[in-house]
Amino acid sequence: MLSIDENEYLTRIGPGTPMGALHRRYWQPVAATEEMDNCWTKRIRLLGEDLVLFKDEAHRFGLITEFCPHRRVSLAFGMPTEDGIRCAYHGWAFDKQGHCVDQPNEGTRHALRGKKATTAYPVQEMGGLIWAYLGPAPAPLLPRFDGFVVENAIRTIGSAQIPCNWLQIMENSVDPVHVETLHGRVSEFHGSQKGVTNLNTAKHHIKIGFDEFEYGIIKRRMLEGQTEEAEDWKVGHPLVFPLMVAIGTLGALWQQYSFEIRVPIDDVTTRHYWYNAFIPPAGTNVPERLLTRTNWFDQPFKDKNGEYLMEFIPAQDVAMWVTQGAIAHRDLESLGASDIGIVQYRRMLRREAEKVARGEDPIGTVRDAATNEYIALPVERGKYMNMDGFRRLMQTNMLFSPIVDDLIEVFEGVDSPKVAAEPV
Repeated sequence: MLSIDENEYLTRIGPGTPMGALHRRYWQPVAATEEMDNCWTKRIRLLGEDLVLFKDEAHRFGLITEFCPHRRVSLAFGMPTEDGIRCAYHGWAFDKQGHCVDQPNEGTRHALRGKKATTAYPVQEMGGLIWAYLGPAPAPLLPRFDGFVVENAIRTIGSAQIPCNWLQIMENSVDPVHVETLHGRVSEFHGSQKGVTNLNTAKHHIKIGFDEFEYGIIKRRMLEGQTEEAEDWKVGHPLVFPLMVAIGTLGALWQQYSFEIRVPIDDVTTRHYWYNAFIPPAGTNVPERLLTRTNWFDQPFKDKNGEYLMEFIPAQDVAMWVTQGAIAHRDLESLGASDIGIVQYRRMLRREAEKVARGEDPIGTVRDAATNEYIALPVERGKYMNMDGFRRLMQTNMLFSPIVDDLIEVFEGVDSPKVAAEPV
């Protein structure tokens, strides 16, 4: 249980708050690159700030405060320039660093001419996502985690806007035992309503563990029937501090990198990304169209009547997060022994926020380019060992991806003996 003041400390992310300062020290995804294919600008709200993502004439991205410093109109209506954006109202133009580079009808002596007139932030593309850094200079390197930079991948990115605070979503990632009931018994129950009786997903947890590593926390579980040699315990998978989890879903005949990224929009709204990169073994017949796009889509979690899609694993999670309230009342909670990961994560947030307040880099900051070529994260392997397991994964995790049928078709070929599996 936390006090009301402690809960405020850990949940608020606006400018000037401890958690806001912490999150601004990390790169955050703000959009899928494909979202910008047919538009020049997109309104972005991130960490309580209203911004505009834009493309210049060369289709390079920039991120700037939404409101023009002249008359405070939205730059979302702006037009591209050679190296920036021009306001639609009076034509003032700004480069990607926020300098005012042109002011029609103002002559040459206006006080803002050539000076930094508004806030702008650096952006980079990686893995089909556009990432932004809102913190102090010098910016750290954008970490090149494995699934975002691996080559020859079939990528799919789902996203949804979740109406609740980011912390209750992240706490889900250090709560292994919820899988037993929420994704186990609940899935079995809803499956039984449709005549599916062989899911057998409600595996009992014998023990759980959490170990800090250089990028966050490794989450471990040992399920009934397993030993400590099982990769669920021996390897586990990481919460990549502060706002991402990498999930171990590598198959025996293919590799799959899965991430869930939680991006605070403001105190009561979070953008959630479900990111997957599938790597078929060499020799697999993969249509080129699957390799040249990231297949972005809106991830639904309610049906047309506004009811949660409780047979669908992502929607199960969302229902639990949202029904805790816009910001969970942690002063009313009653934690148990299985909540040790949540306690550890909260302590880590406070510790790293205190480091930032002292002017230090928080955990996971990457500044050495030599170590940033390819960062392999530890994840358990072989959770889905055959095509039946893969179909089940598609049906329970990625039902709404636009390429789910394509993926099943590609990997049905992989599952045949005609394709030799590469070691993983």
